[in-house]
Amino acid sequence: MLHKKIIPAIIARNQKELDERINRVIEYVDIIQLDIMDNKFVPNSSLFFDFNLPKFEGEFEAHLMVKNPAEWIKKYAGKVDTILVHMESDYKPDEIIEKVKDLDKKIGFVLNPETSIEKLKPFLDKLDQVLIMTVKPGFYGSPFLPETLDKIKKLREIKPDLDIEVDGGITDKTITLVDEAGANLFVSGSYIIKAEDIKKAIEILREKISKPTLV
Repeated sequence: MLHKKIIPAIIARNQKELDERINRVIEYVDIIQLDIMDNKFVPNSSLFFDFNLPKFEGEFEAHLMVKNPAEWIKKYAGKVDTILVHMESDYKPDEIIEKVKDLDKKIGFVLNPETSIEKLKPFLDKLDQVLIMTVKPGFYGSPFLPETLDKIKKLREIKPDLDIEVDGGITDKTITLVDEAGANLFVSGSYIIKAEDIKKAIEILREKISKPTLV
């Protein structure tokens, strides 16, 4: 059974900003996504330092928007529970899956809007989840791309029991679209983090989801 979850995305330039943003969401969610950016793979930098994380009964996942994910994994994988690697980065997919599994972490691949799900097919049985970017990655507040909905639908048809995550432009206006397309994990950055009432923003997103679980 697949559970549906709201996941706040955290961008931070330093430890102080990271602490502040995590503390604002930590009591309301089961999963927090950390957006790691090296200012090479995307034109922005976030959490590209030796960060510390608080104790959390839930899980942290690292979304690696970096040119060399293997190097980051070697240094910092122990800090998180799930590692999400872009298919557009520089690495050998089978090797990175094995490396992450050997560390007893969950592994997911990430697709930018222009990348076809055909590239994923050889690895689907080895992955714990797939993240479909519904914006061009790198910033809070990028516009949602409706053409990515077909990709979500096709992936759900191919792999009915897969955790399909979406990230980018997820708000109270767009979450229903990705929910109906077949996603079950919903990452929201600016809609949650920039809300005056974060608890209410998360509750609004949860209310927009059709059912709490997928069979």
